[in-house]
Amino acid sequence: MLHRFEQEISHIAPPKQFTWPFHYVPHTLSRIASEQVERYLRSRSEWSDEIAEGKMFGVMVVRDGKGLGFLAAYSGNLAGRNDHEYFVPPIYDMLQPGDFFRRGEAEISAINGRVEELLHSPTYIALRRELDETMQSGKEQLAQLKKRLAERKEERDRRRAEGANVEALILESQRDNADMQRLKRRYKEQVAECEARLAEYSKEITELKALRQQRSADLQMQLFREFRVVNGRGQTKDLCELFASTPQGIPPAGAGECAGPKLLQYALLQGYEPIAMAEFWQGASPRGEVRHHGSFYPACNGKCKPILSFMLEGLDVEPNPLTAIEPDEPRILWEDEWLVAIDKPCGMLSVEGKSGVRSVEGWAKEHYPNVEGPMIVHRLDQSTSGILLLAKDKESHKALQEQFIKRTIEKRYTAVLEGVIESDKGIINLPMRLDYDNRPRQMIASDGKPAVTEYTVLAREGSRTRIEFRPITGRTHQLRLHSAHKEGLNSPIVGDNIYGTEITVDLRDGCRLHLHASRVEFSHPQTGERITIESPAEF
Repeated sequence: MLHRFEQEISHIAPPKQFTWPFHYVPHTLSRIASEQVERYLRSRSEWSDEIAEGKMFGVMVVRDGKGLGFLAAYSGNLAGRNDHEYFVPPIYDMLQPGDFFRRGEAEISAINGRVEELLHSPTYIALRRELDETMQSGKEQLAQLKKRLAERKEERDRRRAEGANVEALILESQRDNADMQRLKRRYKEQVAECEARLAEYSKEITELKALRQQRSADLQMQLFREFRVVNGRGQTKDLCELFASTPQGIPPAGAGECAGPKLLQYALLQGYEPIAMAEFWQGASPRGEVRHHGSFYPACNGKCKPILSFMLEGLDVEPNPLTAIEPDEPRILWEDEWLVAIDKPCGMLSVEGKSGVRSVEGWAKEHYPNVEGPMIVHRLDQSTSGILLLAKDKESHKALQEQFIKRTIEKRYTAVLEGVIESDKGIINLPMRLDYDNRPRQMIASDGKPAVTEYTVLAREGSRTRIEFRPITGRTHQLRLHSAHKEGLNSPIVGDNIYGTEITVDLRDGCRLHLHASRVEFSHPQTGERITIESPAEF
């Protein structure tokens, strides 16, 4: 289970603190360990097809009485198992024969079988067909009568124009309306009778589905209580306790099965000293997401953050690098008595958050203490630099927000991409939504909100492309995801630690996100004048 390094590592100094798993640069020892795991995976040809479809693996460098070694893990199951000798065991083995979870699954499967049996029974099929045929027949009769009545109305209109008896025409119209109402009533009664017969027969199906839902929920919660994790202080909590204070209140499906918690659990239980960890992706990217083969990724927020935050208590852990870096102060680009446009530095939040990182909102309160109401009109990601508009009064704030809603404000961004874009210009139209288990990551999804980006290549610089983006919509991470996703430009923005090919931390050196809001054009909310503000990118 504990593996020794195959190459000489005595010249490599271990990190002074354990990895902050939610944002990190992999330590050299973690990289070497991951390469060793990759070699092992290539030797297991029977896993190649499954791994090619995409899976997250992890390594943890630890120290025992003999020196440094490493542990390996994978998220979820591999080849239908979670007990492969090379990797650490699961926190709780739900696949063991005779386990309550397997028994519960069997009971739920039996309920599913009975539901399917009822749904495919001759009686159910006949009742379903009767309802469908009754509804179709009724619709056709109503359509035919509606057509006849329309023709009769045209005839009455002609006769009325020729001087026919008005009272007689009115009486005919009333009879026609009565015919329509009678047919509608008869149609409704026939459908109701069919629905009642179907509902009576389906009562057992409905009850079984409700029982299945309740059994599934109870089984899942019972399973979560079996996932008991330890921390560096020797304390123990189950997943239900750890997620009780989260917005969702209960653990999401798959919680506790990721590589990170598995590694830390095994290391702490075995008495190993955790030194460093990293998680890396193997295989194809999941549909809608952006994952690069061989690249390192932070632990997920949705499933892992409540778990790892508890497990790390008592360990000497690196500080969150996003809070440790003090960003530069904003630079005022343009200002009058109603508005101010600033150049937000990379690393600064747009609005105040829980992390305590310096924000434009906090800066604005300090520099404009007499302004009442909100000043922030729109936002930029923490890692994105560039132009932000602030309002000094409620009326201007509302007017600018309306321009954003109506898309009459034009924004342009400058970016450098990791790759050569062949087309000189184009449009990316890929709907997006939040990746709920990996906040704040976004994903491409057919059920997402519309997201449209226009782009123009400014220059091709070796293996990179300098590009100008014009977002038509303003979704979170829109430009980053549209750049990186294979259905978009398939070239991440340089320095993107979420969708890129390498995790980076230092926001001030060459690893910073190369995305800058370089131009904003809007109508002044008080004068109506069209204002253009520009800020060239520094990269």
